Amino acid sequence: MSRKYALEGIKVANFAWVGVGPFHARYLANQGATVVRVESHTRPDTIRLQTPFKDGIPGVNSGPWFREINNSVYSLSINLNKPTGRDIAWKLVMWADVMLESFTPGTTKRWELDYESVAKKRPDMVYVSTCQMGQTGPYASFAGFGYQSTAIAGFTSLCGWPDREPTPTQGAYTDFIAPRFGAVALMAALDHRRRTGEGQYIDQSQFETSCHFLATPITDFFTNGRVQERLGNRHPHAAPHSAYPCKGKDRWCAISVFTDEEWQAFARLMGQKWAVDEKFSTLVGRKENEDELDALIGAWSIDYTAEQVELMMQSECIAASAVMSTRDLMEDAHLKHQDFLRLVEHHELGFHRVRSSAFRMSKTDQIVFGGPTLGEHNEYVLKDLLKVSDDEIANALAEGGITTDADLPEITAAL
Repeated sequence: MSRKYALEGIKVANFAWVGVGPFHARYLANQGATVVRVESHTRPDTIRLQTPFKDGIPGVNSGPWFREINNSVYSLSINLNKPTGRDIAWKLVMWADVMLESFTPGTTKRWELDYESVAKKRPDMVYVSTCQMGQTGPYASFAGFGYQSTAIAGFTSLCGWPDREPTPTQGAYTDFIAPRFGAVALMAALDHRRRTGEGQYIDQSQFETSCHFLATPITDFFTNGRVQERLGNRHPHAAPHSAYPCKGKDRWCAISVFTDEEWQAFARLMGQKWAVDEKFSTLVGRKENEDELDALIGAWSIDYTAEQVELMMQSECIAASAVMSTRDLMEDAHLKHQDFLRLVEHHELGFHRVRSSAFRMSKTDQIVFGGPTLGEHNEYVLKDLLKVSDDEIANALAEGGITTDADLPEITAAL
């Protein structure tokens, strides 16, 4: 059967919050799945409150991160601590093919929305739990965000200069690793369900998935007993290997030379007398004199733009790229050609750009629309998708099972 979108017809109940779980769901949404994001005004997602805010005005709907991570999904605002809120949650579960949650282990059990409870009524459910450490083990109750996971997985210890303290990564690095693994597992479970009719429980440890990106230092330790240390911009098997200053304000070009043949081509391109010095002719020699080498290359590169250095290096198949700023990316010709940064409309903030899917499928299209305001799609989800009666909606509003702007906590309302 031909379809416009690869995942057209797949329905997702996303109870996850902050970054990792919503990223899972957004991958599905961009390929055509109908995703309902469960939120609550009583406890807004912390990522809604992260800076920067549009025009510097704080609010639950004016931060960029939530809009980016949750583009192409629908927002339903309910309170799971109220019976009517849980009733609506169960209607959503019965509607969905996939359920996502990212709470500390044990949280969903208190609401009777854990996998065991859901599977009794929906044995065909693909249920995904994603948290810091997974559902079992001595660290299972460890709570935190991607910043903590980045540290405990070992990335922070490797970032920075050897004679200084660790430098945390810019952003919650592991939040961008775990969803790639989780989305693949989720798709495999959906395929299994399509073939057998059976559901599946996916228990994802964000810590464990992130460790895959440290395969080399982990393997080196098991093989040689060697603990990798901070190296700044350097690499044990390459020289030069750094970002070098270029013409203009805060302009740089990243260059990596791994082989002596690459170095010879690099030396020809620079045309500098010092570049033919015997002490730089081998990798061993370049590593022994790396401080001097970096200084000499920087003195040469500063006379060229980053783009000129990149073109020179790329002409000889030497790995090099201008260091791009956010402004550069917004104007990048390749991203424009790919229509990667899509112009979408936000209910309160108007038009802005979000990232689309990082791949294209030849037979199907992708969906990209603006991220929702808090509770924006309550009426659509309740009436059109879940077929909740007017009386049920009225009762839930009266009890607080459906939340509204009036339920925002004081500290949030005062932002």
